[in-house]
Amino acid sequence: MQYVAPIGVGLLYAHLMSLVREPHRRRLNAVMVAGAGAAYLSGGGLGGWEFAFTAVLTYVAYRGLDSWAFIGVAWLLHTAWDIVHHVKGNPIIPFAHSSSLGCAICDPVIALWCFAGGKTPKELLAWVRRAGREGERRVAEPAAALSDA
Repeated sequence: MQYVAPIGVGLLYAHLMSLVREPHRRRLNAVMVAGAGAAYLSGGGLGGWEFAFTAVLTYVAYRGLDSWAFIGVAWLLHTAWDIVHHVKGNPIIPFAHSSSLGCAICDPVIALWCFAGGKTPKELLAWVRRAGREGERRVAEPAAALSDA
């Protein structure tokens, strides 16, 4: 359950955020990931590196105000920081030993949603269907060209 629940949290996050209309959804997510970047500051488990990481993530999140891709990159950077904290033994929630591991599992789910453009579930389904149809056409076209030759 420790590995499945964070996936559910990431999906729930994406679903709830999809209720916010664009462009506010993208901007809100940029602010959210910037906040996530500062989450480890209070623990200070990595000393001055916590400030350096927060500065980098703040810049990437700022770029995310206009780009879903930058927001996705920011969530992946946070994933890497979660892993470092989990391995070092300085979890994001001091009394929950595996909290950084859970965050490291959750964050890539959110990043994937961001790389897909932060779409609503309905938009995602239409996007996947359209991509499937285009893929079928790409496979069928070379095969048709070969049979004509």
